[in-house]
Amino acid sequence: MSSNEARAIVREFKSQVLILGGLVAFMWTLETIDRILLGSLDVYGIVPRYLFGLRGILFAPFLHGNYAHLMGNTLPFIVLGWLVMLRRTRDFFVVSAIAMLVGGMGTWLFGSPGTHIGASGVIFGYLGFLLARGYFERSIGSVLFSIVVGFLYGGLIWGVLPGQPGISWEGHLFGFLGGVLAARLLSDRQPKKSLS
Repeated sequence: MSSNEARAIVREFKSQVLILGGLVAFMWTLETIDRILLGSLDVYGIVPRYLFGLRGILFAPFLHGNYAHLMGNTLPFIVLGWLVMLRRTRDFFVVSAIAMLVGGMGTWLFGSPGTHIGASGVIFGYLGFLLARGYFERSIGSVLFSIVVGFLYGGLIWGVLPGQPGISWEGHLFGFLGGVLAARLLSDRQPKKSLS
């Protein structure tokens, strides 16, 4: 590896740390402000089937019910987000946007009554992307990577099913589906050439 390649890798890694660190710092700052304001920012979450609840598609991933909720989302957000970035940093932004949009719209259309907040829908989007990428690309490397992610984080998959009251399984399910869609759209699989 040349020194230019090594410097490029270091620059890329610093960029990834800055992106993930900046987003996590933003979420923690927002939660601190929300605590000072006695939770009044949480109304900007997704409120299913109410027109004003659509704004939550943009805001909900950055809002959390309390510090415990945010703490529970921080480590998976960093780890799975970084795994999404490993191949290309821009994939992180595309997967995040698709998971937010699909997860948010699915939650708005089919979610249970109440306000849905938290980054877990996006986190499930990262999981869906990482698991499905191997299927869509069908290269040895991507399949092995998906298997490793499944081994390490596959237990999260049960979060897409109804279970614990107060947990937005709808956000998890539709975020996951958004991640699968992102894997399809971003796959590096070359189409087969037809012989004429």
